[in-house]
Amino acid sequence: MLGLEVFVICLLFGALTHGQTTECSKKNECPIDLYFTIDTSETIALQEPPPGSLVESIKKFTTQFVNELRDEEIRGAVRINWNIGGLHFSQEQRVFSPIAPRADFIARVNGIRYLGKGTYIDCALTNMTHEMLRTASNPKALRFAVVITDGHVTGNPCGGIKVAAERARDEGIRMFVVAASKNVEETGLREIANSPATVYRRDFMAVDLSQGRAIIHDETIKRIISTMKHLAYTECYSVSCLETPGPPGPKGHRGQKGAKGDNGDPGLKGERGRPGDPGIEGPIGQPGIKGEPGLKGEKGELGAQGKKGVAGIPGRNGTDGQKGKIGRIGTPGCKGDPGDRGPDGHTGDVGERGPAGTDGEKGDAGRPGRTGPSGPSGDSGPKGERGSPGSPGIPGQKGTPGTSGSPGGRGEPGRRGDYGQKGTQGPDGPKGEKGEMGSEGLRGLAGESGNKGTKGDNGLPGPRGPPGASGEPGKNGTRGDPGDAGPRGESGPLGPKGDPGRPGFSYPGPRGSSGERGDKGNRGPRGSRGDCGQKGAPGDKGTPGDPGEPGPQGEPGLRGPRGEGGRDGDPGPEGDPGLTECDVMNYIRETCGCCDCEKRCGPLDIVFVIDSSESVGLTNFTLEKNFVINTINRLGSLAKDPQAVTGTRVGVVQYSHSGTFQAIRLDDPKIDSLSAFKDAVKRLEWIAGGTWTPSALKYAYDNLIKDSRRAKANVTVVVITDGRFDPRDDDSLLTYLCTDPSVDVSAIGIGDMFDQIEENESLKSIACQRDGRVLGMRRFADLVAEEFIDKIETVLCPDPVIICPELPCKSEPAVASCVQRPVDVVFMLDGSERMGLENHRRAKEFIENIARRLTLASGQADERNARFALLQYGSPTEQRVAFPLTHNLTVISDSLAAVNYMDSSSALGSAIIYAVNNVVTSGQGSRLARRNAELAFVFITDGITSSEQLDEGVSAMRRAEGVPTVIAIGTDTDEEVLRKVALGDMSAIFRGADYSMLNKAAFFERFVRWIC
Repeated sequence: MLGLEVFVICLLFGALTHGQTTECSKKNECPIDLYFTIDTSETIALQEPPPGSLVESIKKFTTQFVNELRDEEIRGAVRINWNIGGLHFSQEQRVFSPIAPRADFIARVNGIRYLGKGTYIDCALTNMTHEMLRTASNPKALRFAVVITDGHVTGNPCGGIKVAAERARDEGIRMFVVAASKNVEETGLREIANSPATVYRRDFMAVDLSQGRAIIHDETIKRIISTMKHLAYTECYSVSCLETPGPPGPKGHRGQKGAKGDNGDPGLKGERGRPGDPGIEGPIGQPGIKGEPGLKGEKGELGAQGKKGVAGIPGRNGTDGQKGKIGRIGTPGCKGDPGDRGPDGHTGDVGERGPAGTDGEKGDAGRPGRTGPSGPSGDSGPKGERGSPGSPGIPGQKGTPGTSGSPGGRGEPGRRGDYGQKGTQGPDGPKGEKGEMGSEGLRGLAGESGNKGTKGDNGLPGPRGPPGASGEPGKNGTRGDPGDAGPRGESGPLGPKGDPGRPGFSYPGPRGSSGERGDKGNRGPRGSRGDCGQKGAPGDKGTPGDPGEPGPQGEPGLRGPRGEGGRDGDPGPEGDPGLTECDVMNYIRETCGCCDCEKRCGPLDIVFVIDSSESVGLTNFTLEKNFVINTINRLGSLAKDPQAVTGTRVGVVQYSHSGTFQAIRLDDPKIDSLSAFKDAVKRLEWIAGGTWTPSALKYAYDNLIKDSRRAKANVTVVVITDGRFDPRDDDSLLTYLCTDPSVDVSAIGIGDMFDQIEENESLKSIACQRDGRVLGMRRFADLVAEEFIDKIETVLCPDPVIICPELPCKSEPAVASCVQRPVDVVFMLDGSERMGLENHRRAKEFIENIARRLTLASGQADERNARFALLQYGSPTEQRVAFPLTHNLTVISDSLAAVNYMDSSSALGSAIIYAVNNVVTSGQGSRLARRNAELAFVFITDGITSSEQLDEGVSAMRRAEGVPTVIAIGTDTDEEVLRKVALGDMSAIFRGADYSMLNKAAFFERFVRWIC
């Protein structure tokens, strides 16, 4: 009986196995849609000479990639087939192939031509997502994309790379990112790639240019295709062929009666029935009458094709199958994700003591002092009258000695003493102990237990899979906090004494008019005693009487007759000398810049042609504009009338691709001053397109030079470019400016590509093959270097003429000493966090020492000497007037002692406006500064401040007739702000290595000579 059961079981197993053979042999279909998104903007096209060569190399990479794709079976279980599409992009996007079979795609890749201009990656990703959904080959197809770019963008009009990439990932698109070459912006590439970046980005590269030629990176193609096949296998593979029904379970209890079900779907149409059985043979009929023969019928036409049948009704959903057996061991796993970030490092140890400072730099030469006016000498007063002789008085008796005086009252308290010396540095604190490890987190809640599955039949053991690749080591932990600062190094030895200041100009002025008659002198002293009167005749001798009391004092006698005139008095002391003509002219020269010499270059027309293409970049384009402005600053004032025969006129052409040229014309009536020209240059905006240099040269000549040039003017053109021009442009136009021999052309090439002979020849063609007219540099920052601007100045104005005003005073030059001229000094003290408490204290000490060094005014009505005010500033709403304009040294000293360090931000523009409105003038508009005094603004700042209202503040200082002086300490300074605040006068900027320089003798005395 047992043998019979075994036999039956074997029969059943064999029947099941035989029934599964057909199902297991069935392959899983896996369609794949692959989309190429290729960057053909200017930054790609200009990386390999000639322009566009790198795009051709990327096309070869793409073709080789597609040729490696095969419709094949993976491990005998999954059948994949490829459909491919693509687009290329710059600022616009062009679909060169919809999703189609491999052969159609390869034929369309060859038609790609690079677009140039800017790079909008976000719009390219958005268009790619739309195309992959619109032209999908199969709704169930897997979606892969290969994005080839350098990661550099010039704009984000479609929401940005992150938003566009997330939208693509939400649609199930897996994006591999391939760098076009090694010159990439890695951050942008990783924003595009799917996660993990070690799978979808890694170090994929299309073309290697490092060996001087284009090499297709085959390894990138192999790794991406291998990864896509692996992902396709894991997505499409299923083992339903091994699913077998288990033995029937025990009979369950009778359930409750179910609810009435819905009407079922109509059943399928039944099969056609078989023919019926033949009927019973009928009776023989009567013979009919013989008919006449009929006519032969015509041949019938072919019948119309039948209509397509109605679609069948969909079948019912099948019932869920039982749980299958345990699957075979899978393929090797992908490389693990990077490890977690390590813990932060411990705080570093205290740094070592710094080395001693180096010798200070040689001081700047001081500028000549100003000669102050001396008062005119007064005329001698009239001679006093001789006094009348007085009568002799009676000698008085000797007075009694006076009593001793009582002790005087207590004097007023003395002024505040000077600041004490800086204390030595305290010892370092003990090193803190290492913190304890944090407590362990709470254990997570246990997950819900699942239902126990039914046990499947034992499957055949599969082969052991290879071990998975080990995960990448975890990234290094973040850098530890910096250690405590080491002790400050000793100050270096005192630098060499600065050169003596340049001699001042001292030309004799015209003789002044005669002074007015002086006021009447004071009354002379009382005359000496007159002569005694004549002696009277002797009287009769009287009787001796008793001694009488002394009589009262007698009345003064009658006035004697007028005496004769005395001799002339001795001459009085010599009065102070008045201002000479030379003194007057020197005073005017020092207080008014209208007497300076001026540089003139004759009639000169200058045209700058500057590159505004995408490859230049916004920062470098700004440097080009600064170069133009700094160069014109060297050439003196511009022609006030653009139509004038003499004077300098300047034009600018900025260019990118065809049709985007912009110009400041030579004969623009609005450009009548240097400031108007600067404003026009600053308003030029970066175009960020292609590079059409030859066409730009033609545009400059035809539109700026040809019709508007002046007959006697020298025409000079300066061309600035960073690289090769677009090959679609006409290269014969490179020599367009050379057709006019009167035009002098200089070409400036920026970048290392001009080291190549063929690229340097392009620059020589622009410069008409003239020696010394081709200038090269590595970086755009070298454009604004002083040495280079000196060289360009020599090219533009080789024979300048220095015109000085005709002044009659031409005596020997001398440096004027510090005179008591009237000056109102407003100190502007930076209270930002960059200053620091110790430096803030040293700045206050410097201000007090200056106040003690200069001669202060004697009162509010004094029209000579100095007065001081101090304003400390921070954020745009933080301005504190420590003391207004005053001559009182006690007020200055006490107010400085009470000034607290703000430790805030810095808004210099708002502070200048506040000082003009509250220190120089009152709230009612009346001027608090003296009309006859120089108004000096002294800024103690490093120039690093908010740009908000800075231009308005400088303009307000100009309107108040303020003369700026800047004290800039340290090397981390904003030179543009310092130059702007100093109104372009670099000699008015005093520099020092640190704030200890403020009170050193050389720096202090140089500043005093400057300010007094």
